[in-house]
Amino acid sequence: MTAPDRGAVLTTGANSGIGLATVIEVARRGFRSIGSVRSEAKADVVHKAAAEAGVSVETVLLDVTDADRCRAVVDELDDDLYGLVNNAGYGMTGAIEDVTDDEAHHLFETMVFAPLRLSRLAIPGMRAAGDGCIVNVSSIMGITTTPLTGWYQAAKHALEGASDALRLEVAKAGIRVVLVEPGGFKTSIWEDLERDIDKRGDDISGLAVNIAARALSKAGPGEIYVTDSVVAATGGPGSQYEPQGSYELKGVPGEWALSRYEPAT
Repeated sequence: MTAPDRGAVLTTGANSGIGLATVIEVARRGFRSIGSVRSEAKADVVHKAAAEAGVSVETVLLDVTDADRCRAVVDELDDDLYGLVNNAGYGMTGAIEDVTDDEAHHLFETMVFAPLRLSRLAIPGMRAAGDGCIVNVSSIMGITTTPLTGWYQAAKHALEGASDALRLEVAKAGIRVVLVEPGGFKTSIWEDLERDIDKRGDDISGLAVNIAARALSKAGPGEIYVTDSVVAATGGPGSQYEPQGSYELKGVPGEWALSRYEPAT
């Protein structure tokens, strides 16, 4: 994969896990890599990791739930924005009945409305340039359902459905929309699970959450594998990667790597 003349790629949620691995690898591939973070402290984490990797990564302060700031960030990048990786998000564990309206609304704002808002803002420039790529980091939870993570799964199912529609809507403009669907990897999302266990531990569902946590905590490290899928998705015209209509599950439970975007056969 080589960077096009329009070489900027914006990755949200860049300070840890898949997002951090992505901004570093995107920079390594020759793109102008920009990662969004929510604080200067998190920006320092990105810059330190980039320096250790021997690459240059820019950062921008962005709360993806802030519509005005989203517009400002995209406008600042202007015509240079070639790729958008919507990665920002967090986990939520709890029975449907235990999650409040405010918690559910914020989850959907972060993981559904925000990525679609940023995509909507980026599309006009991509359309004018005749190419571009939007990568939405979904999850294996976007194609399955289990108890105690229903709100998280609902958000991922919504992102999947909207992404599939958007892909067809912008294809003629030369814009590709890609879903990457990782399974259970050891990233900071496990801290979200622990947070919810502490919050809901006295509930009846809290007992089951603890059981689920012990099982899921066996998940293996996998940022690099997933990052390869994310970065491959920005490959541009002529890339050896093409969207596939079927899914292939690689690995074993605990080290899943499920991606709709796989090497063309």
